[in-house]
Amino acid sequence: MSSDTSTRRLTVAQALVAFLARQYTERDGHRHRLINATWGIFGHGNVAGLGQALLESGTAGTSATSDTSATGMPYFQGRNEQAMVHAAVGYARQSRRLSAQAVTTSIGPGATNLVTGAALATINRLPVLLLPGDVFATRPADPVLQQLEVPYAGDVSVNDALRPVSRYFDRVTRPEALIPAALQAMRVLSDPAATGAVTLALPQDVQAEAYDWPEAFFAERVWQVRRPRPDLDALDAARRALTAARRPLIVAGGGVHHSEAEEALRAFADATGIPVASTQAGKGSLPHDHPCDVGGIGHTGTATADELARTADLVIGVGTRWSDFTTASATLFQNPAVRFLNLNITAFDAHKMAGLSLVADARAALGELAGALGTRFRVEPAYATEYGDDKERWEHRVDAAFEADDQDTRPTQPQVLGALDTLVTGDDIVINAAGSLPGDLHKLWRARSADQYHVEYGYSCMGYEIPAAIGVAMAAPGRPVWALVGDGTYLMNPTEIVTAVQENIPIKVVILQNHGYASIGGLSESVGAERFGTAYRHRAPDRTYTGAPLPVDLAANAASLGMRVIRAKTVRDLREALAEARGADVPTCVYVETETADTVSGAPPAQAWWDVPVAETATRPSAVKAREEYDRQVAARRRHL
Repeated sequence: MSSDTSTRRLTVAQALVAFLARQYTERDGHRHRLINATWGIFGHGNVAGLGQALLESGTAGTSATSDTSATGMPYFQGRNEQAMVHAAVGYARQSRRLSAQAVTTSIGPGATNLVTGAALATINRLPVLLLPGDVFATRPADPVLQQLEVPYAGDVSVNDALRPVSRYFDRVTRPEALIPAALQAMRVLSDPAATGAVTLALPQDVQAEAYDWPEAFFAERVWQVRRPRPDLDALDAARRALTAARRPLIVAGGGVHHSEAEEALRAFADATGIPVASTQAGKGSLPHDHPCDVGGIGHTGTATADELARTADLVIGVGTRWSDFTTASATLFQNPAVRFLNLNITAFDAHKMAGLSLVADARAALGELAGALGTRFRVEPAYATEYGDDKERWEHRVDAAFEADDQDTRPTQPQVLGALDTLVTGDDIVINAAGSLPGDLHKLWRARSADQYHVEYGYSCMGYEIPAAIGVAMAAPGRPVWALVGDGTYLMNPTEIVTAVQENIPIKVVILQNHGYASIGGLSESVGAERFGTAYRHRAPDRTYTGAPLPVDLAANAASLGMRVIRAKTVRDLREALAEARGADVPTCVYVETETADTVSGAPPAQAWWDVPVAETATRPSAVKAREEYDRQVAARRRHL
């Protein structure tokens, strides 16, 4: 810290805003503002503190695409606290975790609305700074409006619900406590191995309290985003494991994108010929037309990737946390001799699957492993021919799913994706998170650029897509950003359409109306639950939800929120509507009813299993039959120890 002894008298909130405006990250010589903007909804818990401080910062009216290199703090108005976190997360992911945004709320329901967004951020290893108001630290009146009273503890508030979903949490109960708390918050946000949601709970009286702050607190700070290199002994073990392999397979996870390791992965694949499958977070690590790209892996993966996984003798995980969708609930990797090699920046993830651990930055690890191998390793030509031929066969299945013989009928869900596929370039960004769309996208989508495919599947949170599209558009101004949503997801969280209209952020929202929770409907049927409670329909005389579809007009709803809406009834209409939306300079919605109203999309079925336990005892034949199938599948589970 500087030896300067001068001070500046500010409130805690004013000091925090001034501090945040001077924080930067730097990686590979490129500097980024760490906290680019603050989202906020104001109430009694933050309006006189952070609200007043943001007003004083001088850039409260900055537009979403303005330069934020100034020392002020841009402010954006949200409509739902959870949605504001989703927007900030979308921004952070598009920014490769080098820049983030803050979210401030009042106490009470505003604060607890942050929990879902915080969980999503932390699970996906994406940085967001949460600044909820808190109850009075000095307790002049107790309880205050919206305060949770806990009989066994006086120092607990609803903000403590954020502790398990935050990577760092602190409650700033004295002005001087802000200094270490703010510094720790920046450390965690900028650390690629530790990042996620960071919460600084701010009692409303402390926010407004003045203090003489050392000027050094407001000095410009640059947080180096490290690229740790692998341990040499671990690198040599990885080299030996790879040179002994005959059927290696790379599984690219989100860490490839976070590290900007796409070119290093391409070079590694080019040199070795090893096929590359991808998780939901890792899709796009190689472009779809690269010879080594074999598509998504796991329950929502391609037949090509999953067959390679079943016979692989060495699986190289790059930046993946090995979720159950990726491993097909531990049933996918069936070669008795299979071993795992994990390149990951966190030791927590690198040890999984009993793998050899190469704890390092993905780009650094791939580069050094390639150097250690030299020209001494390349897969056998027969192996390359095998997966190349399988890939070509799968592409024919994709073409068939996308194809619409009759342009004047309602499209199926894959045909909607097919229409978009013919339109987009590498500039477009496609966002999704929940429902049956993630499975179709993972199996079918042809990623043309490293950041085109943005599917949040760590938390698979309904309602993520529209606010995330706003955040992505902020980070990538001028690029077409598509939010693909089903009717169930849309109804969860459409409110940030108002924000997009207010800020004139020209996101493109595609609403697919299939009258219910199509994904869970299909899952329900497969586990013997007979689609119970998954359709958006009137009650029939037998009191089941099997009557006529509800007369809900989501297009009219989007229009009522200020969005331009284009209705598409046929495949032909859809192609024209998507093209019109892509060229629009205002927020635009394309609304289409899909043909498969009561079924999951009609895409190729799952190529690997997923464990959803089925009732062990039941009277209904559907559940009995489903349990028999469950017992058959679960017998293939294998623990990699």
